[in-house]
Amino acid sequence: MLPRDRVSEALRRKHGTAIVAFITAGYPDARRFLEDLDRVASAADAVEIGVPFSDPMADGVTIQRSSERAIAQGVTLRWILDRLAERKSPRATPVLLMSYLNPLLAFGYGELASRARAAGVAGFLVPDLPFEESAPLKAALDAEGLALVQFVTPATSDERIATIAAASQGFVYAVTRTGITGGAQGLPAELTAYLDRVRKLSPLPVCAGFGVREARHVREIGAHADGVIVGSALVEALERGEDPAAFLGGLRKSS
Repeated sequence: MLPRDRVSEALRRKHGTAIVAFITAGYPDARRFLEDLDRVASAADAVEIGVPFSDPMADGVTIQRSSERAIAQGVTLRWILDRLAERKSPRATPVLLMSYLNPLLAFGYGELASRARAAGVAGFLVPDLPFEESAPLKAALDAEGLALVQFVTPATSDERIATIAAASQGFVYAVTRTGITGGAQGLPAELTAYLDRVRKLSPLPVCAGFGVREARHVREIGAHADGVIVGSALVEALERGEDPAAFLGGLRKSS
């Protein structure tokens, strides 16, 4: 089975709503990166590892702060791949890298794809890569069987949702609102209809993210999507020194 197919298989609804957990690589302590990853992976259906970037335009204050502190500890894309290649624990939970485009371009797509597969990475999410410009990266990832996950938003037309969903791999990332990540206290009233539209048009699992912080958000979204993406709230739990597996387990209650 190709790595990208492992992602979609892991996220298809079996016993409740799937959870895709986001962590910033090397934060809060680069020395504990693999330990933190293993704890998160034990309680999630897939893990997104954020590649720290100096200008994370789609991220809110929490993830911006985590990126700055990870960079200060020397965390780079190459560092992440090196650490993942050292990982000795089981790799049952798919791991994807979320990165802005510049670090990927600087690394080189061909080397990136081969190094990523060797390190156990199943795919990539690139929030500042327009769909129309994604073909070169997608070709490099296809050669290694890796996913390139595509994004849709509430402003995306049905026609474009269908096009993007057909091209996506692993899952479709349904942003639940326009703007940046983190900080939401409630979910938009129109969320249900939007997610139903995306799910109807997508052949892949649909996972919704931006603002998921509580078990009730998981329940609400889970009625209309295959999974949720938990980012800022999990990063904050790690900051507080909480057990990330227990935190994610709490989000699953009654999901």
